[in-house]
Amino acid sequence: MHLPRLIGVAIFLALLVVSGCAPSAVQAERPAFDGKRAFADLEKQVSFGPRVPGTPGHLQCRDWLMGELQKTADRVEVQTFTQVVNGKSLRMYNIFGIFNENASKRVMLCAHWDTRPTADEELDPANRRKPILGANDGASGVAVLLELARQFKLKRPEVGVIIAFWDGEDYGPDVNNMLLGSRYFARNMGKLRPTYGILLDMVGDKDLQIYKETNSVYAAPELVERVWRVAGELGYRKFFPNSIKYTIIDDHVPLIEAGVPCIDLIDFDYPYWHTLQDTVDKCSPTSLQVVGEVVAAIVYAERDSKP
Repeated sequence: MHLPRLIGVAIFLALLVVSGCAPSAVQAERPAFDGKRAFADLEKQVSFGPRVPGTPGHLQCRDWLMGELQKTADRVEVQTFTQVVNGKSLRMYNIFGIFNENASKRVMLCAHWDTRPTADEELDPANRRKPILGANDGASGVAVLLELARQFKLKRPEVGVIIAFWDGEDYGPDVNNMLLGSRYFARNMGKLRPTYGILLDMVGDKDLQIYKETNSVYAAPELVERVWRVAGELGYRKFFPNSIKYTIIDDHVPLIEAGVPCIDLIDFDYPYWHTLQDTVDKCSPTSLQVVGEVVAAIVYAERDSKP
């Protein structure tokens, strides 16, 4: 017997079980991700104008998102809640597309669909009270998830998937009045509680650079390493630099605090963040393609633990 070799094999197999993925996630069979179609979804969201809670554009986008998910998901669920911000009562909606609901392992893929009511990073004070269009900050993550939902319709993943669109992430202006949808969900998960989550935020920048984020590394280090390894295997290392750069309070934090490991894929170097210049022309189908392919590879490599 060659005990060291046997131990090495055992450790390798154990790591595969823990990680829940095949030796090479890029080898998992999956439908093609269409970055151009995802970009069309980004443009469609922007066509509604600012998607600020309490506005017509917000309601129009809500109905469109639900309609798109109903074409692909096994079930669509809406979590409706009311939030009072600065004396104003706002009706908000978390929207879920659910696939393989009875699987024992469930991955939550999420993004916020609302947009910020104030362009507080504008240099001109006169523009800071205007709402942003949010082509990247909001619409990009949603666009990737809508295209992933089409993939899941064509080829069902082995694990359960919950696509979640958070409302009220960007309301503000201070952090106490942000992350409203994810905070509400964290208190009211019920049967939708996932095994882990991946958040997509500002992933459409033409100059895409997604660094590792500190809260994500602390909460789910193995998942972070898996995502960056897959990005490298797909040839996307330049879009996913292998270093930590920011500590960000985003929709992944309420899930982490509720005991759900969740990571944030975010390009926080976006120069048009919270400005009126966050428009379609600053975004790229290629960036959506890159992120979509990486996330799809992760999901399709997962194996459910049910016999």
